[in-house]
Amino acid sequence: MSIFIASSALIVGIVALIWGADKFVVGSAGAARNLGVSPIVIGLTVVSIGTSAPEIIVSINAALNNAGELAVGNALGSNIANIGLVLGVTALVSPLPVSRQILREESPVLILITGLAGLCLYDGFLNRLESILLALMIVPLIVLVIKYKNTSDTTLSEEDEAIPKIESITAAKWFFIGLIFLLLGAEITVLGAKAIAQYFGISELVIGLTVIALGTSLPELAASVVSALKGHHDIAVGNVFGSNLFNLMLVMSTAGAISPMQLDHGVFYRDYISMAALTFTLVFFVFLAVGGKGKNKSQGLISRPFGAVFLLGYIAYYAILWLSFNTG
Repeated sequence: MSIFIASSALIVGIVALIWGADKFVVGSAGAARNLGVSPIVIGLTVVSIGTSAPEIIVSINAALNNAGELAVGNALGSNIANIGLVLGVTALVSPLPVSRQILREESPVLILITGLAGLCLYDGFLNRLESILLALMIVPLIVLVIKYKNTSDTTLSEEDEAIPKIESITAAKWFFIGLIFLLLGAEITVLGAKAIAQYFGISELVIGLTVIALGTSLPELAASVVSALKGHHDIAVGNVFGSNLFNLMLVMSTAGAISPMQLDHGVFYRDYISMAALTFTLVFFVFLAVGGKGKNKSQGLISRPFGAVFLLGYIAYYAILWLSFNTG
């Protein structure tokens, strides 16, 4: 396969993933709403998992095509991009509001899952048992969150109100069309990425960390920046927390469960450490925003200087990745 065909396949595959994920979420969320499922439950399950669908489907296809490192790279790279690029650029455009709830509820869970993911990657081998156990943790997490939300938050959020009201036939149509595009897009993306890696003599891990991770994060970046410009960015930080959790608990673990793999030592010492550093920086900045100035403060702002730190961290990671690739 020529480099032109491989690059075209990668671009077409990512576009199909993005479009398919959008239609998949519209169809599945619309169908769930028609079946009487509450908006908050839809937002926490169908929409949250649906927005991670491109990464999940790519992970499955990569593992089935003996390209498991691409899936791991996609998970870690997407988390790095979500914090460093998406939140960094968005905060530079307009300071991001963040609630104390994120510090109290989502932050400890994200720290816990990040730590467990590190234990899975530390020995340089992602095995099937630890991957399955990590994935299974999503069940009690969703149950607890939904139970708490349903009893403590009776108002609809901006995200809940955006869940579409569409006819069941239309919802089913978009669900299946979106799913088909997700499956085809993932297959084409993995084939193109593998061909590019072989052409340039680089690992599939690097392709997952860079091109695919960036490609699957572009919709979040565009949506966050546009929302910030319009003043509707209340859920931006919460979305990143949720997406990063699903990337570790579903995307990375799916690849390990399907095809246990030996990983390059740089996956932990370079990629995971970089992701963990950005994650802890995010939690620390949330603490400074809502926890550092009075105990009764219910909301704060991730300011432009914080956004600059995120973006600089993202750039620094790419510099480290470039240096390790050229010296390795």
